[in-house]
Amino acid sequence: MYSKRMRKLNLSSLFVVLAASLCAQDGNALYRQHCASCHDGGVGRAPQPAALKQMSAENVQFALNGGAMVKQGAALTPAEVLAVSQFVTGKVLAKETFAKQAFCADAAPPLDQALAQPRWNGWGVDSSNHRFQPAAMALLSASDVPRLKLKWAFGFPGDARAAAQPTVVGGRIFVGSQGRRVYSLNASTGCIYWVTGTDAPVRSAITIAEQGGSWMAYFGDGRANAYGVDAMTGKILWKTRVNGHPLAGTTGAPTLFEGRLYVPASGASEESVGGTADYECCRFRGSVSALDAGTGKVIWESYTIPEEPKPTRKNPKGVQLYGPSGAGVWGSPTVDATKHALYVATGDSYSDPPARTSDAIMAFDLGTGKILWSRQMTAGDAFNIACTNPAQKENCPDAKGPDFDFGSSPILVDLPNGRRALIAGQKSGVVHAVDPDQQGEVLWQTRLGRGSALGGIQWGPATDGVNLYAALSDIGFRQAQADAPGARRNVLYGTVTLDPKSGGGLFALNPATGKRVWTAPPVDCGDRINCSPAQSAAVTVIPGVVFSGAIDGHLRAYATTNGHVLWDVDTAREYPGVNGVKATGGAIDGPGPVIVGGILYVNSGYGAFGGAPGNALLAFSVDGK
Repeated sequence: MYSKRMRKLNLSSLFVVLAASLCAQDGNALYRQHCASCHDGGVGRAPQPAALKQMSAENVQFALNGGAMVKQGAALTPAEVLAVSQFVTGKVLAKETFAKQAFCADAAPPLDQALAQPRWNGWGVDSSNHRFQPAAMALLSASDVPRLKLKWAFGFPGDARAAAQPTVVGGRIFVGSQGRRVYSLNASTGCIYWVTGTDAPVRSAITIAEQGGSWMAYFGDGRANAYGVDAMTGKILWKTRVNGHPLAGTTGAPTLFEGRLYVPASGASEESVGGTADYECCRFRGSVSALDAGTGKVIWESYTIPEEPKPTRKNPKGVQLYGPSGAGVWGSPTVDATKHALYVATGDSYSDPPARTSDAIMAFDLGTGKILWSRQMTAGDAFNIACTNPAQKENCPDAKGPDFDFGSSPILVDLPNGRRALIAGQKSGVVHAVDPDQQGEVLWQTRLGRGSALGGIQWGPATDGVNLYAALSDIGFRQAQADAPGARRNVLYGTVTLDPKSGGGLFALNPATGKRVWTAPPVDCGDRINCSPAQSAAVTVIPGVVFSGAIDGHLRAYATTNGHVLWDVDTAREYPGVNGVKATGGAIDGPGPVIVGGILYVNSGYGAFGGAPGNALLAFSVDGK
């Protein structure tokens, strides 16, 4: 009896091993056929194999079934999707769970006095998107900053990118994740109050507000859904899709003003999928929608491109193409109560003909959504991923634009001469200031770098009312041997690594004139492998100190008076997560740090565009207390 049972167990184990081996073989072959040209080929937005290994099989499966890789997934059977997902991650399909100890032992305190306490609410702190935290909210002085040490780390399970800026209100953190979860955490300890699942990844910042006697959390997801969630329990009270295109998403944080939620929509997925030769590129148009904050009902929806896409030409494979398209809104909208206007900055076009409102700063009427004016900064910029892939270039627009999106939110500032300015940084490497009271008339333009599809100013400057602070990406790559540490195959340039001598730098500008006040040069990479000094992440400022994160994983604090480095921490390492999940730091990109009540919170890990993957939310305080 014993030996018969053992034989059965041994046979079962053998079947499991054989099945796993066959699945891996099938996954490998399918990956080579459908995925490797981008993920091994250096297409910037495609996570590299190291980033895929850090992800969960469930997250990859989602991307293929309904996420960014839905076009590729459509060519696979469910079994093949499973095989690819498990092959690229090296993990079996399983939902990530948290240990009981990860949850707070005590119930969350009420939020009654939340807006009277130190807080960072939404993307830019205020509806003008200054990204300036006053002293009474920061409770962290310039003299304190050099003593900052790690307080705790939180790991987002199964993720390779930590790209959602945390909101801190009422002693709690509210933060989204690539793994289609939104978390409410204790701001002091990182323990979990609640976790809520979403339809798609959430990278927008979250806004907390009282509405109809209840406290609400507002955010958007990667399928262009806006959510109204009970901030105390995490229960979804309403969900509204704000853009009808199947590949639309929301990256910028919704802006709340006078009972209305203004939600942007971008179309990064179509810009990527549009590079596939059998795809009818492209019909997405960027948009902003005004919703009733209590019910989620759409009050108005306005497109950044007024005209609907129409058939243009057929590509060499006979596939019908459409245009104009694109002009997505990547950043959080800015409110101008004086002019009763809403301001956004737009991305590039995806197809011919290039839109007149792409790469532009635009104004909409708050009440109706009517376009008030548009000021284009780069004309003729039509681009999609086909333009970077010689193997599938059929859908590259004739315009072959430089891909000079605005990824940042316009900042509304008052100038000493009584005038006002809207200031925004562009991937062209230029910071622009326009007059919101004169139909977007250009006030000044200052070039900080050469700019590129991954260069220039990415996620946005900040201002303390004295200076404007802008960080420069200008990430670069250099030729390398195939066996060089960190080497990757790029479809355009062959085998490359990150260029340690290209990119980076922080600049202080006079908001009235655009003239440079000071420049802090990039910090040398030294002997670090596959390193870039590029500074892509959004900038944050408190009195006396400006913070800027870099692709090399470092977060640095600079004196606002002269750019002298006050503090420098390398976040690219492993941490024991307070939630029982290993937290891995990597590149800092996308959101900037948030400072509230003496604690600095920052995401680390961005597995795209050559950056090191990671899944960490880190909290720093004076002496780690």
